[in-house]
Amino acid sequence: MTTATLKAEFPGYRPTDEEPFMSEQQLGYFKQKLNLWREDILRESRETLSHLQKETENHPDIADRASSETDRALELRTRDRQRKLISKIDEAIRRIDDGSYGYCEETGEPIGLARLEARPIATLSLEAQERHERRERVHRDD
Repeated sequence: MTTATLKAEFPGYRPTDEEPFMSEQQLGYFKQKLNLWREDILRESRETLSHLQKETENHPDIADRASSETDRALELRTRDRQRKLISKIDEAIRRIDDGSYGYCEETGEPIGLARLEARPIATLSLEAQERHERRERVHRDD
C-alpha cells in the first residue's frame, strides 16, 4: 500500500482512542487506506498479466519449461488470493458506507484501532477471532 499517498491525504493523522470511535475522520482514513490497497493489488495484477502475456516463449530445455510453468502457477495462485482479498476490501468499504465498519460481526463491540490499522478488512475483534480459530482447530482435529 502506498503509505506516502495516505499521508498526503491525512498528513500526520493516526486514529487514536482519544477521539470518538469511527469518527468521520477515522472512517475517511480507513476508506482511503482500503482504496489504496485495492489500487495497488489491481496494478500488480495488470503487471502480472502483461508479464504472463510476454512470457509465452517455448523453452527447449524441459527443466527450464518446468521452472517457468511452476513460476506461472505460483503467480496465478497469488493473483487468485489477491482477487479474494479485493472482494474483502470491497466488503469493508461497503461496511464503511453503511456504518457497520469497525464493529465485530460476532459481538457488536468495537474492533481495536491497532487491529484495524494492521488488518483493515478485519470483521472480528481480536478476542472473537481467537475464539473462532480455537473452534476451528478443535473441529479440524475431530
